[in-house]
Amino acid sequence: MQKHGAVADRMTDLAAARDSAAGEAAHRAPAGMPELELHRAELIAHCYRMLGSVFEAEDAVQETLLRAWRSLDRFEGRASLRSWLYRIATNVCLDLASARQRRARPMDLGPSSTADATLGPALPEATWLEPIPDSHVLPADGDPAELAVARETVRLAFVAALQHLPPRQRAVLILREVLRWKATEVAQLLDTTVASVNSALQRARSTLNSSGVTATDVFQPMDEEQRALLARYVDAFERYDLDALTALLHEDATQSMPPYELWLRGHVEIRRWLLGTGIGCRGSRLVPTVANGSPAFGQYRPSPDGGHEPWALQVLEISAGRIIAMNAFLDTARLFPLFGLPPRLEPSRDRQDVAQADAGQQIPQLATGMAEPDLPAEPPSGEL
Repeated sequence: MQKHGAVADRMTDLAAARDSAAGEAAHRAPAGMPELELHRAELIAHCYRMLGSVFEAEDAVQETLLRAWRSLDRFEGRASLRSWLYRIATNVCLDLASARQRRARPMDLGPSSTADATLGPALPEATWLEPIPDSHVLPADGDPAELAVARETVRLAFVAALQHLPPRQRAVLILREVLRWKATEVAQLLDTTVASVNSALQRARSTLNSSGVTATDVFQPMDEEQRALLARYVDAFERYDLDALTALLHEDATQSMPPYELWLRGHVEIRRWLLGTGIGCRGSRLVPTVANGSPAFGQYRPSPDGGHEPWALQVLEISAGRIIAMNAFLDTARLFPLFGLPPRLEPSRDRQDVAQADAGQQIPQLATGMAEPDLPAEPPSGEL
């Protein structure tokens, strides 16, 4: 997604603000840019829930921090700094959400297809709900129990369901149900009444309950059962053993491939697709990561000149020991750098050699014994 010029200019302003923050500290309110930056991750999570796009969420947080920095001298401290930032961020998101259509998943746009269906044209990027790296919204050293709860609030199915709500109802539900704000606090933030907040929350809950949000298991790195399931998935996918692969799927599992509207339901149709239109996935290799609180993989398909090239970011949804959804996001040009995934896998001579993704980011090893790729020795820098 291209960033608007105005946002880019604001980003430049914010960078300059950071540079001058220390020298101007004596002329500002007690908090400065470093204090504002401490809230970046949780604000990105908040804006992502509101907007369904990691890139729009980052722009919204950048705008939030810039507005806050410019107004610090007028911050009276009647509310906490965190509450003040959430007020700014929520209003930024309400402006953005009111100016465009909601983002969706292929399952929101029409019925499932069969494996014989034509793929159809790619729809614009702004159509789709986007995945987000856990590292953007969760602390690296957080308490495991708290991280599990946080992952629940960024699951693909939950964020997609939120997009069905009018923007202000969406804000109310997030502030009340996710952030656990009091109705009086939400009413103050939105400049409305407690009765109006309670009414909006009731309608939002009703909409969510009727949307059929499926409960799924979040990524649990220390859960041996989940680790074993993921190891079997990687092994089956890389060997293209479709008997073994479909045995891991729920009988009503779905497969989607944004930016295409087509989606499949049932392991029979998924198998037929992988043996037909999707046969190019044979020989793929998978690199593990985490997205939306769920296990995910960078998928690389064989390249004609050797090695493997980016094809999709796979985000798996798991429930009761079975995979219930395979979400393949094909916009690798934007998503792989975001997730710290390498731009290419070179031909392997020793599959036990382990290298890290660019920028030194640690890729989580989701299962012991999982085949590891050989990465390049010096990857390119790539309404209420």
